[in-house]
Amino acid sequence: MPVEYTSIMNDLFDFKPKAIRFAVMGNPVEHSRSPDIHREFALQTSINLQYDRIRVDGGFDQAVSHFQASNGAGLNITVPFKVDAWKLCARSGNQLSARADVARAVNTLHFQENGTIYGDNTDGIGLVTDLKQNLGLAMEESSILLIGAGGAVRGVLEPLLECRPARLDLTNRTMSKASDMAELFGEKVTPVTLRETGRRQYDLVINGTSAGLEGQMPELNPHCINSNTLAYDMTYGTQLTPFMEWALDNGSYAVHDGLGMLVEQAAASFYLWHGVHPQTKPVIELISKIHHVRST
Repeated sequence: MPVEYTSIMNDLFDFKPKAIRFAVMGNPVEHSRSPDIHREFALQTSINLQYDRIRVDGGFDQAVSHFQASNGAGLNITVPFKVDAWKLCARSGNQLSARADVARAVNTLHFQENGTIYGDNTDGIGLVTDLKQNLGLAMEESSILLIGAGGAVRGVLEPLLECRPARLDLTNRTMSKASDMAELFGEKVTPVTLRETGRRQYDLVINGTSAGLEGQMPELNPHCINSNTLAYDMTYGTQLTPFMEWALDNGSYAVHDGLGMLVEQAAASFYLWHGVHPQTKPVIELISKIHHVRST
């Protein structure tokens, strides 16, 4: 039939390379700005890619397998699947980067030509790069309080410790989870209860929980911050998060959301997939203007 013939001929003479497929996978995922970020990176580097959001309501491994089978090249993984992604890559035949193995959490999957999966964790390098380079924070000999004990926190503990802080305390609503995670790092990380966070004041308080996505925040002791404290929320949105509002109300001199971390970890993922380092500062500025309250 003529219509079928035209379609076939169009395909035969379409020499334009097809877009490489990527996506961010999580739940919730509708708020994610990762597609915008990777679109900007692609424009910078003239790489033809397609980047989507995929909400997973169950069956994480099956969702990954389906995306890989449909010519997917790589995935970013967000809450609550980072530990699931690590378990997937820890299985025989797949591979883990050294930092993902230490973190026991994966936020980046790269599908290899032989069908295996390579898992990496770029969260920590994204956070540290944002704090040190974009925000100009001196990390050495600082006192840090980190809130949470999920996959996001697993990914940032080792990179934070590499900055050689004087103290790094870890707290969580479920104290046993904080204790178990701190135990992986020996005496370098001290678990403290939410109430005990008021025993000292910190230079940097980082919220690594996803409570802000539901309009909630951890029940911290307000005495943990003062006018010398920077408060950083690893989540992000169009308004100040509950944690950021709480920190300002209790005297923090500055608050920042996790948009810079998101862009920096995305750049590290982009490099893993494409072998090219994109420029991050223009993208942070652009996304902030369009979508976010980055800081105050």
